[in-house]
Amino acid sequence: MDKRTSRVASAVTLLWLAYGLMLWAEFLIIQARQGFGGGSQSAFGMAMVSAAMWIPLTLVLLWVVERFPIERDRVLRSLAVLTAAVVAVIVLRGLGVLWLNPWVGWYAETPSLGSLLRVSLANKNFLVSWLLIGAAHAWLYARRAAQRERQSRKLQVMVVQARLDALSAQLNPHFLFNALNSIAEMVHRDAESADRMLVALGELLRASLEHRDTQWVTVREELGLLRDYLDIERYRLGDRLQVEWNVDPRAEVVPVPPLLLQPLAENAILHALSLRTVRGVLAIDVRLDGEELSVGISDDGGQRPSAPRHGRGLGNLRERLKYAYGRADLLRLAPNARGGMTAHLRLPVSIPCPHVAMADAA
Repeated sequence: MDKRTSRVASAVTLLWLAYGLMLWAEFLIIQARQGFGGGSQSAFGMAMVSAAMWIPLTLVLLWVVERFPIERDRVLRSLAVLTAAVVAVIVLRGLGVLWLNPWVGWYAETPSLGSLLRVSLANKNFLVSWLLIGAAHAWLYARRAAQRERQSRKLQVMVVQARLDALSAQLNPHFLFNALNSIAEMVHRDAESADRMLVALGELLRASLEHRDTQWVTVREELGLLRDYLDIERYRLGDRLQVEWNVDPRAEVVPVPPLLLQPLAENAILHALSLRTVRGVLAIDVRLDGEELSVGISDDGGQRPSAPRHGRGLGNLRERLKYAYGRADLLRLAPNARGGMTAHLRLPVSIPCPHVAMADAA
């Protein structure tokens, strides 16, 4: 017997035993109104045996409904089978009363089987059987609806996973192209620096490939990737790129989507710091703010006044944030007091992500 069948059998047993206790109380009230006394034990036996007889019969009806439910394409066949099951239940209950009456004492004299069957059809046994069939159908349809909902949620998770994979596949070549372009600029000016950039790029690609099939990494891992990327950019830009770090150690264990910080730093370098002929500063601020992770990546402007710029990297990042957290307003670009732009992220510390809920949906 599997766990579900065992739970159903236990529930049916408890419900009918509870009904037996209520029936016993009803017998006692009737006896008291009619002036009979001393029949408590006899009334208890009649009530509990009468209720207990319904336990196997209910399980049989549930089994029949499970295999022959009333559905659009087989209504007549199901009604015929269920009617036969109700007739069988009435006959079995009549036989049970016929066999147990000498010990239980429902009747002073045991009636004939035909008389018992007529009584069963006339009283509540016929109605109870169909009520049980109706309840079994309601339970069956509710289970099917829940199963469809789980399948729908699982399908949604698979769709989101496919979209995230497609976005990651788009982002990696984009990042690689930009890094190689930076190295190409250095080859003819400083071969030694270009060689060191290639080594750094190899380390960065190795680390990023390790996270290729991972939807979440820690902030500490993200900061490591960002440092590798900024090392490459410093070889290219030299003293024009200075980096200020302000990282709350408590924030380093928070899970975030991979390649979250590098596109923000790349955007600041591409549209501001790389345009400068003098020293520029990229400020990295990562801290916990209540139940949110606050990330700010700021530049101090380029040769021209800074304005929000949204390239492929930031568009890709916004899409990944939307799929990961279910919100599209987590990334904000705004001018800062130093004449540059600040890319600001506020992310929930807990992950409201479909991928985390997959185990529950399965």
